[in-house]
Amino acid sequence: MSRIGRMPIAVPAGVNVVIAENNKVTVTGPKGTLVRVLPEEMEIKLEGEEIIVTRPNDLKRMKSLHGLTRTLIANMVTGVTAGYEKVLQINGVGYKAQKNGNTLVLSLGYSHLVQMEDPEGLESVLDGLTKITIKGIDKEKVGQYAAEIRDKRRPEPYKGKGIKYSDEVIRRKVGKTGKK
Repeated sequence: MSRIGRMPIAVPAGVNVVIAENNKVTVTGPKGTLVRVLPEEMEIKLEGEEIIVTRPNDLKRMKSLHGLTRTLIANMVTGVTAGYEKVLQINGVGYKAQKNGNTLVLSLGYSHLVQMEDPEGLESVLDGLTKITIKGIDKEKVGQYAAEIRDKRRPEPYKGKGIKYSDEVIRRKVGKTGKK
């Protein structure tokens, strides 16, 4: 039995969960509403203040979907109550970020400025010129947008210049040595 899939999901006060046909789950909370269609094979039940996910049989595919389905619902509940955020740091001489309305303008050592439009439902907040915080209620979208920003200039291993996650550790390499 899946250890994660077995665990019930507690529904906090102020959160409304609706499970429609074809496993269309709608979670509404103080921060917004999330809708997701989950695999039809899984059986999702709302019992009191808990959501319980069960699987029909022990096939490999069902075992895989069991934990996934439970985690996706738990992430939706967490998103509408607390929300998600990713923090990015910019390292490098002259590298910086600016906000222009809902456009993020990055100066990353290229001959041009990199402009990125905040996707719907997400917000990028600057803390100084080198710290970007992506906030939103959908964990998947927050992570995807943070990854797209990081892709504009990945950190390099020699000087550590580029955009990195705040909790990421860059493995540094030793550069060239001079002739004697």
